[in-house]
Amino acid sequence: MKTVALELSDMQNAAGRACRLMKVLANPDRLMILCQLAQGEKRVGELEELLGIVQPTLSQQLTVLREEELVSTRRDGKNIYYQLTSQPALALIEVLYSQFCTPGGNEK
Repeated sequence: MKTVALELSDMQNAAGRACRLMKVLANPDRLMILCQLAQGEKRVGELEELLGIVQPTLSQQLTVLREEELVSTRRDGKNIYYQLTSQPALALIEVLYSQFCTPGGNEK
C-alpha cells in the first residue's frame, strides 16, 4: 500500500472524520443495524424483526445514522426502506465482520 504524506491540517480533519464514524459504530444497536444494511436494503419492520430492537430504540438509532449521513431512505407506500450509503462505513463493517463474525475470528 502506497502512502501519501498529508499536511497536518488534512490529517487532523481525516482523524476527526474517522473518530466521528467510529463513535457512531461504537453503539451495539447502530453497529447491528449497519451490519444488516451492509447485506442490502431493509424495511424498518425487517430490521426490527431481524435484530429484536424495539421500535422506539430502532427509530432513535436510525435517526442518528441518517443525521451522520451513513444511510439513506426511500418510502414505498407505508414502508420506509433504509440503505447503507457510506463507503467508509461499509469498509469498516466488512473489516469488523471478517475479524469478529467469521468462524475462527478474533474472540478477544
